[in-house]
Amino acid sequence: MQNSEIEPMTDFLRSAALLLVLLNPFLVIIYLIDVVQKLKLKPFAWVLIQAGLIATAVFCCFAILGDAIFSNVLQANFASFQIFGGIVFLLIGLEFVFQGPTAISILRGESKNLAGAIAMPVFIGPGTLSASVVIGERHDPLIACLAVVVAVFVSIALVVILKLAHDLVRPHREPFIERSIEVVGRIAALFIGTISVEMIMQGLIVWFEKF
Repeated sequence: MQNSEIEPMTDFLRSAALLLVLLNPFLVIIYLIDVVQKLKLKPFAWVLIQAGLIATAVFCCFAILGDAIFSNVLQANFASFQIFGGIVFLLIGLEFVFQGPTAISILRGESKNLAGAIAMPVFIGPGTLSASVVIGERHDPLIACLAVVVAVFVSIALVVILKLAHDLVRPHREPFIERSIEVVGRIAALFIGTISVEMIMQGLIVWFEKF
């Protein structure tokens, strides 16, 4: 009886952890370093919460509707989304390599709707959307949406904590922080580029299997 009660909770935590890993708050803080440095803690947290609400709504739609969004609504193959998303990620990775962490501000543009610009492409991406589809296949709609909510807002909480740590340390160690951000940002580019190539290859494999 106890095992039957533990297994659903374990599956729930695994699903939430899958999305949390892909959201990766440690990479998000690098993506948003220009926003971190410009905004104070309270407005930064509010913008993140707004972006999180947008992302949560999108993830829940994908969790509930699953692959039907592509096959029935868009009349497209999910592999096409993987290839396009991989190309977008690859461009982001290349910008990081050549311009450092501030490259993401170029990709976001000077959007007045900062929450929307953070939600896409920082939170909402091919990897997180794919994970949402997987979560929807594992659980009932309500449980799947709950896993999405937990993952998104744990990620936001961690980013806010990192922002707080940044604000506390920066006045005393600004040159060190700047160098660290530059190094971590370029290392992150390797991770982003690797994931993007993997997504493109997975999409191509699915396409080739049709022939």
